[in-house]
Amino acid sequence: MVLGSVLNPINSSMIAVALVPIGIAFGAPPSQTVWLVSALYLATAVGQPVIGRLVDMYGPRRLYLIGTALVGVAGLMGALAPSLGVLIAARVLLGFGTSAAYPAAMQLTRSEAERTGQDSPAGVLTALAVSAQTVSVIGPTLGGFLIGVGGWRAIFTVNVPLSVACLVLGALRLPRTGKAPTAGTRRDVDPPGMLLFAVMLVSLMIFLTAPRLDHWYLPLLSLASAFGFGVRELRVPDPFVDLRVLGGNLPLVTTYLRQFLGYTTSYAFLYGYTQWLEEGRGLHAAGAGLVLLPLSVSALAVSSLTGRREAIRAKLLIGSAVQVVGCAGLFLVGSHSPVWLLLAVGAVLGLPQGLLGLAGQNALYRQAEPARIASAAGLLRTFMYLGALAASAATAAFFPHRAGTPGLHDLALFMAAGSALLLAITLPDRSLRTLTPKTI
Repeated sequence: MVLGSVLNPINSSMIAVALVPIGIAFGAPPSQTVWLVSALYLATAVGQPVIGRLVDMYGPRRLYLIGTALVGVAGLMGALAPSLGVLIAARVLLGFGTSAAYPAAMQLTRSEAERTGQDSPAGVLTALAVSAQTVSVIGPTLGGFLIGVGGWRAIFTVNVPLSVACLVLGALRLPRTGKAPTAGTRRDVDPPGMLLFAVMLVSLMIFLTAPRLDHWYLPLLSLASAFGFGVRELRVPDPFVDLRVLGGNLPLVTTYLRQFLGYTTSYAFLYGYTQWLEEGRGLHAAGAGLVLLPLSVSALAVSSLTGRREAIRAKLLIGSAVQVVGCAGLFLVGSHSPVWLLLAVGAVLGLPQGLLGLAGQNALYRQAEPARIASAAGLLRTFMYLGALAASAATAAFFPHRAGTPGLHDLALFMAAGSALLLAITLPDRSLRTLTPKTI
C-alpha cells in the first residue's frame, strides 16, 4: 500500500524539473507546459474522492489493481508521446490511475485498527505520510538524475516498473475482502454528482490558468456546477460527497481548508522555484534537482522525528509559522545569489512539508466518520491537489513567458499570504486540542 500511495507524489514532483526541457522539445512556453501539472491534478482531484467512494463500497483490492495497471499504461503513453497534447493526455490517465492507492490504504488501516482493537495506528499512518513526503521531496532530484541519464521521457518510463511492482505485490498481499461493509448498488455511486464536481473543477482551473475576458463563461459554468452539485448532494439519499455530514463536521471542513492552504504554498515553491532555478538562475535540470536536496533532508528529518507523536495543533502552528519565514526568505534570492542561500531557502521550506502533511492526515483520521474513511481520505487528497492546481495557476500567472526573478518575488508574496492565512485559522481552533487517541 505504501508503494502504491507514492505513485502520485513521485509523478507530481519529478515533472517539476522536466517542464523546461519538455517546453524546449515541443516549443511550448511555461503557460502551456503548466498543463502537464494541472492535468494530473485535475484528474486526481476528481478521481480521489470518486475512487475513495468506490473503495468504501466495494473494498480496496480490485480498485488498487485497476488503478496501478493504468499507471503502467500512462507511463508507456508518455514515454512515446509525439506531441505535448498526447503528453498531457498521459498525465490525465496517470492522475486517475494513481487515485486508488491512498484511499485503499486508509480503508485498510481503519479496518485493521478495528479488527485488532488498536486505537491509534500511528506507525502505519506515519509510514504513509513519510513515504509520500519522501518521494515528493526527492522527486525533483530523482527527476533531474533521470533526465540527465535518459532525457525527459525517462520520468514517464519509470512508471512501468513501478506499476509492475504494485501489481505483483497487490495480487500477492492484499486481502481478498470482497465488498466493504458499506457496499451498495450501482445507484449509490452518484454519477451526476461526480460529473458536476468534475465540471466545477475543470472549468475553474481552465479559467485560472489563463484568465481572459472572452472566457467569462468559465467561472459562470463553475458556479452553476457548484450550485447544482450542492443541490443534488443535499437531496439524494446516498450522495457522492455527503454535504450534510460534512457541514455538521466543521473541524473536518477546517482540516480540508488547511490542507488546501498548506499545499498551495508547498507546490508553488516546488514548481515556481524549480523553474526559476533553471531559467532565472541558469542551472541545468540535474543541478536544480540537487539544489532541492536540503528540502528533502529537512522534510524527512522532521517527519521521522515527530511522526509517532500526533501533536496535531503544535505541528500545524509551527509548520505554518515556518512557511511564512521561508516565503520571506525567497525575497533574498536573485539571479546571482550564492548556492548556499539557494540551499538554505529549500531547507527552511522543507520543515513545514514534514509537519503539515502529518498533521492533516492524523486530524482526518480522528475527525472522519469511520464508515467513510476512504472517501474522506480521498477528499483530503483532493484538497491537497486543489492546492497544487492553485499553485500551478499562480505559477502560470507570475511566469507567463519566462521564470524570472521579479515573477519569483511576486509568487513569494502570494505564498506568504496563504501561509499567513493558514496560521490565522489554526491559532483560534480549539477543536485541535481534543484530537487525542481517547476521542475515538
